[in-house]
Amino acid sequence: MTTTQIPVSVLNLAPIRTGQDAKEAINAMVDLAQATEKMGYKRYWIAEHHNTPTLVSSATSILIKHTLEHTEHIRVGSGGIMLPNHSPLVVAEQFGTMAAIYPNRLDLGLGRAPGTDMKTASALRRSQHDTVYTFPDDVNALLTYFGPKEQQGMVKAYPGVGANIPLYILGSSTDSAFLAAELGLPYVFASHFAPRYMEEAISIYRSRFKPSQYLDAPYMIVCLNVIAAQTDEEAQFESTTMQQFFLNVVRGSQTPLSPPVQNMDQLWSGPEKQMASSMSSVTLMGSKNSIREQLTRFQEKYSLDEIMAVSYIYDQDKQKRSYEILKEVVDGEM
Repeated sequence: MTTTQIPVSVLNLAPIRTGQDAKEAINAMVDLAQATEKMGYKRYWIAEHHNTPTLVSSATSILIKHTLEHTEHIRVGSGGIMLPNHSPLVVAEQFGTMAAIYPNRLDLGLGRAPGTDMKTASALRRSQHDTVYTFPDDVNALLTYFGPKEQQGMVKAYPGVGANIPLYILGSSTDSAFLAAELGLPYVFASHFAPRYMEEAISIYRSRFKPSQYLDAPYMIVCLNVIAAQTDEEAQFESTTMQQFFLNVVRGSQTPLSPPVQNMDQLWSGPEKQMASSMSSVTLMGSKNSIREQLTRFQEKYSLDEIMAVSYIYDQDKQKRSYEILKEVVDGEM
């Protein structure tokens, strides 16, 4: 698929910016959904994180419902629902209910990790067993709950039966590539924070894919960072917000999404810079021409079916402009 044909989508971790409270962060999440819907983005996914004071994305299904309510046609979904934290039946009932209210607009992206630290995972967890290892069974349970009534057991998800909500397998290593290929489901790789195994995971998924009732051929989505601006210099400056975000991850600190700075070297050490930069190495950054060149090279190499973009930009208008530039590039606008 060429650059100008590729569908583009949005991932939002729903960060709290410096000076914002939780309500303002949720309002910003909805505002971005409305803006990217008007731009023609395909889908808008919201992440799941827990015990993180700088993100409001803990009750993901509530945020998805809120976003569906305030948009008209863009697909809204989870990037992802972290299955170790949830009973598949509860997920099926929640998403089945949303699908009844907003038909043909819902996606269910599923993750194998808990999306938090181990102590919080233990507080969230539905049993004392390590539910990370039951992920394949949990995915199959969801496929059954959303499938036809006659193929189900005694316990069913109402609403949910026959909803056929599209499932997507999320991954940041190679493990989920095998599962997505085996089940014949679409696969989404988290290059926006864990790019190390991207090439290997894409290769595994495509080479081992088994056609299914859900998909005839592999459908590969890569999530990456995008910092687009009027000039390369402006994008470089705005990218320091993203760099501070990843510095927070490296340090385990709890600083809200911060305004850009002139000099990151005053904030991070050499090793911190190296770690943060490796996490954000799959980033499209610069002016429209630079984004076009980078995306063309990326797409020539990987031939993806869809790009999902995360844009950590402090100024909300500039964040929207970043998404606008990316969409103009894929639409072939000069």
